[in-house]
Amino acid sequence: MARLAFLGLGVMGYPMAGHLSAAGHDVCVYNRTASKAEKWVAQHGGRSAPTPREAAQGAGFVMACVGNDDDLRSVCLGEDGAFAGMDTGAIFVDHTTVSAKVTRELYEAAQAGGFGFVDAPVSGGQAGAENGQLSIMCGGDEGAYAAAEPVMQVYAKLCRRIGESGAGQMTKMANQIAIAGLVQGLSEALHFAESAGLDGRAVVEVISQGAAGSWQMSNRYETMLDDKWNHGFAVDWMRKDLGICLDTADEVGASLPVTALVDQFYKDVQKMGGGRWDTSSLLARLRKLG
Repeated sequence: MARLAFLGLGVMGYPMAGHLSAAGHDVCVYNRTASKAEKWVAQHGGRSAPTPREAAQGAGFVMACVGNDDDLRSVCLGEDGAFAGMDTGAIFVDHTTVSAKVTRELYEAAQAGGFGFVDAPVSGGQAGAENGQLSIMCGGDEGAYAAAEPVMQVYAKLCRRIGESGAGQMTKMANQIAIAGLVQGLSEALHFAESAGLDGRAVVEVISQGAAGSWQMSNRYETMLDDKWNHGFAVDWMRKDLGICLDTADEVGASLPVTALVDQFYKDVQKMGGGRWDTSSLLARLRKLG
């Protein structure tokens, strides 16, 4: 069993850190709001630290799951950042969805500090984190990944190294691009069925068994038809992710016309007050228009 630090106890990080503790690892947690860390310790044991640096001291692996590029930099760098407390040979594993740019920046800083860095964004949402069934897409050196992979398997359904530093984040971008177009298509299908006077549940029962079937359809159609949005992955976070996708597409020369359009549709949802709604709320936008 390893000595670990986990930085960031949001809806994803809280249960992920819990799985590590349940597996027998010695876990020290850090969260910007200290009361959340205290709650986690009361529930799962282990320890909490007042700064990322103190949490990382003596840890063989430091895992992070925070909000965005700036949040990640803040827990990694500076006098109180995790990098200042990490031992030579330790490995930092970043589960945050961030830009490949900040990933490569931090990878280089880690190399200079004598420790490893693996970008390892996740897919599967809050339910996947709670059930230990996340898909983890990784980038970084083969040795660092090989060492960290058994630790990540504690909360993974699938964990795979895609390539060098940044490859994990690029793969997560592909994931979000695919989801954006899929959710819009599903929303339009349900909106069409409603407008045509069809029984939406009967329609989904039939079409989900053919080529139109998807995870989104199976897991979201009922809440979509019931006009329920207060669950799942928030629109605000999806727009953050799609912004990263679109910026990176410009850098690599990729054309993402559907992604750009759906990003604007999510902007409309934010204007409706749905920034914290699930991403399936694209149907709410169509209902308002129609």
